[in-house]
Amino acid sequence: MRVLALDTTTQPGSVALVDEARVIAERSGEPSRTHAERLPRDIVALLDEARVPMSGVGLFAVACGPGSFTGLRIGIATIQGLAFATERKMVGVSALEALAHIASQGAGADAVVGAWMDAHRREVFSSLYRVTGAAELEPERLVEIEPAAVGDPAATLSRWVGLVKENGWRMIGDGAIAYHDVIARSAPSGTMVMGAPAIAGAIGRIAIARARRGDTIDPAAVRPLYVRRPDAEIARDK
Repeated sequence: MRVLALDTTTQPGSVALVDEARVIAERSGEPSRTHAERLPRDIVALLDEARVPMSGVGLFAVACGPGSFTGLRIGIATIQGLAFATERKMVGVSALEALAHIASQGAGADAVVGAWMDAHRREVFSSLYRVTGAAELEPERLVEIEPAAVGDPAATLSRWVGLVKENGWRMIGDGAIAYHDVIARSAPSGTMVMGAPAIAGAIGRIAIARARRGDTIDPAAVRPLYVRRPDAEIARDK
């Protein structure tokens, strides 16, 4: 099965084509251009590069959040449209979970992984996981310690330290890079800060693992994971 996966939770985002064995092709977007300007051209270019027609895609996957409200809407709508047109199923994957799966590669059982995405306003989207002995990218690979949330980086890290006592955490994502100083001051000894990799390939491989278990949905059933209320709602309440 080939899976076309798309991530628009960050400014560059990424798109990938994967199968059961590997990431066939993956590319990040040009961050100086919006997702609306780049899509669906980036998808068509990737498929042309891989010499795979749209009809050769058996499943579609998308990062369902958290992230930019506009980016999420564009990404989800794009993949929904392709899935509807080709009569295929979909899988929605949390961007935080995809990051954590990448960070868990090579980690042993009981390792602790934290994913931070820059939410701007001096906040991070965050989620904390413990690694199990399951195979990489399988649903059972990660156990959620704290679900997706948004908040001040220092307060988030302080809360996590109260939940988990082990040293040697792995922190990943553009939020971990942006607030490296906070992590250096307050994280447990031996904590490793990783980069902000493209995640579309991981999303596609996670989608395949879920599809083997029958965990797919109709395109209309995809729901964005916003975590934070839209600015319009906050302004209205004020």
